[in-house]
This record gives sequence, C-alpha cells and structure tokens, in this order.
Amino acid sequence: MKTLQRRNLRPLFVLMAAACVSLSAMAQDFRIGFVNTERVLREANMAKASQAKLEQEFSRREKDLQTVGAQLKAASDKFERDAPTLPEAQRVTRQRQLVDQDRDFQRKQREFQEDVTMRKNEELQLVLDKANRVIKQVAESEKFDLILQEAVYINPKHDITDKVLNGLNSAK
Repeated sequence: MKTLQRRNLRPLFVLMAAACVSLSAMAQDFRIGFVNTERVLREANMAKASQAKLEQEFSRREKDLQTVGAQLKAASDKFERDAPTLPEAQRVTRQRQLVDQDRDFQRKQREFQEDVTMRKNEELQLVLDKANRVIKQVAESEKFDLILQEAVYINPKHDITDKVLNGLNSAK
C-alpha cells in the first residue's frame, strides 16, 4: 500500500519541482520599477513652475483677504472698546454690521480656498499626466513589466524616480 502511494505522489513532486523552476525563470525576467510620485510633484521643474504660477495667480486676492481680515479685526476691537459707552440702538446696529461683515469675509475666504484647491488640482493633473507619459516611455524603453507608484517598502534598486524626473525636466 505504501509503495502505491509513493508512486502516485512521484508525478506530483515532479510537477511541483517543474513549476518552481519555471516560476524562478519567470521571476528573473520580470522587471519591476517604482516611482515616488510625491518626489516627482516636489522636484519636477513643471511642478515648481505650476506652484509659482498658482502663487502669482492668487497672491493679490490673498493679500486683499488679509487686508479685509485685518480691517474687520480692527473694527471688532474698536467696537469692544466703544460698546460700553454707546447707546443701545447704535451698539446693536454696529454689532449687526460686524456680524454681516464677518459672514461676508468668511464666505470670501471659503470661495478663495475652493478656487485655490480647484486650480491646484488642475495644475497637479497636468503634471501627473505628463509624468505618467514619461513613466510609460521609461517602462517601454527599458522593458519594465510593472511600474508601481505607491508601496509600503521598495528596494532602492527598483526606484526609477530619477529617470522620470530627468525625462520630465528635459521635455518641453
């Protein structure tokens, strides 16, 4: 009975050994690369230019909001100082005006943040699209089978971020 079981298991062992040899050969030919997307977005010339463009585009509006905020704070401080001496009707009127101004200021700040976020996302998408084209070119030219953009750990020998940055920075 034992010899019969051994004979039945022998083909299984041969098959398993062949599969291991085959997988080992495939693993040697399989090339993996990794791109640190955060680094690309931080170091690529295109990303830096986008950041400068956004800062220029929104700097005036941001300064205007800061000025309005400072004026609102000064008016609020003045009201706090003057409130005890003001007649009731005048105090209530100024308080309502301050509340309305503050509400308007808060709305403008929200709109500003939404506009900045929307434009940042647009610019970021342009950089990512270009980076993905460069990544694909590098992968095809160097015959990579798989390129990862997120990983918990990656061996530095698989990191092709420098190649992607060079491709992005040299492209026009």
